[in-house]
Amino acid sequence: MAQTEGAADSGLDRILTLELARVSERAAVAAARLRGRGDEMAADQAAVDAMRRELNRLPINGTVVIGEGERDEAPMLYIGENVGTGHGPQVDIALDPLEGTTICAKNLPNSLAVIALAPKGDLLNAPDSYMDKIAIGPGYPANLIDLDAPIADNLQAVAREKNVKINEVTACVLDRPRHARLIEEIRATGAAIRLIGDGDVAGIIHTTDPEETGIDLYAGIGGAPEGVLAAAALRSIGGQMQSRLVITRDEQVERAHRMGIEDVKRKYTLEEMAGPDVLFAATGVTDGNFLQGVRFGRDSIITHTVVMRSSTGTVRYIKAQHRDLEKFHLD
Repeated sequence: MAQTEGAADSGLDRILTLELARVSERAAVAAARLRGRGDEMAADQAAVDAMRRELNRLPINGTVVIGEGERDEAPMLYIGENVGTGHGPQVDIALDPLEGTTICAKNLPNSLAVIALAPKGDLLNAPDSYMDKIAIGPGYPANLIDLDAPIADNLQAVAREKNVKINEVTACVLDRPRHARLIEEIRATGAAIRLIGDGDVAGIIHTTDPEETGIDLYAGIGGAPEGVLAAAALRSIGGQMQSRLVITRDEQVERAHRMGIEDVKRKYTLEEMAGPDVLFAATGVTDGNFLQGVRFGRDSIITHTVVMRSSTGTVRYIKAQHRDLEKFHLD
C-alpha cells in the first residue's frame, strides 16, 4: 500500500523523470505503427516489447506491481517482474504500455502509453480486477467528493464550488452496460455525460483541466490497474480521488490477499493509492484532448508526452522530434 512519508529520502533522482519519458515514447511509437489496423493484440505486444526494452536500460532496481497480468498470464512486464539494470534505487512500477488497445486498433482518440514509478511500497499493489472510482481535478476543498455518496450529491457539490448550475457540469463515464443506472442517475440531475469506450486513465486525467477537456468529474467502474496509474497522475497535477476494489469471487479475494490487501472492501484515498514522490509519464498514441498522437514524417517522428513528479508538482509537456529513427527499432 502507498506510504505517506516525505520524499526527501526516496532516493529517486530527478533525471529519472526525463528517462521515464523515453520509456513511454518508445512504447507509443511502437503501438502507433499499428493504429487503425484492427489488431489489438499486435499493437499491445509491440508496445510491451518496446517499453520493456527501454525499461531495462534505466539505472533502477525495479519491480512491476501493476503490469500486464500475473506471471502465468503474461510473458513479460508481468506483476513481480524485475526490470532495470539492477543498479540504482529500489522502485515499484505501474505501467500500461498501451492504454486503450481497442482505441488504438480503431484509431480513435485518447490512446496512451503510460508508466508510473515510485519508491518501493509507494504504489498500491492492486490486483487485476475492477475498481469503483470517483475523481475530480484540483482547486476544490478537501473531501468534496465521496465514493459512497449518491452521484447527485457529488455533482451538486462540484456545481456549487464552481458557482454554476448543475446542467453546466459534465461527468465522464465508461460506456458499459454496468453503468446504465449510474448514467440514468447523472442525467436525472440535469448534468451532461461524456461517454467513453475505453481509456479511463485519460478520462480521469481529463478532470484536471475542465476548460480544455470539458470534463469535471469521473465516476464508475473500470480497471484497478488503471486506477493506480490515474492516481499517480492526479498526485502530481492535483485533484481528489476515491476508489474501492470490486471483488465478487472467492478467487479474487484470495488473489488480493496474496498481494497484501487484507480488507477488499476498503475505500482508498488518492494518497493511499500513490505515494508522495511518484514519477508519471504518458505519451499520446492517438490524438486526444490533452496529448497529440505520434506523427510519422519522412525523416522524423514526433511524439507528445506529459511528465509529472508529485513531490514537486512539476508538469512538463514534451513535444519531441526524433531524427534518429533507428532507436525505435527493436533489436
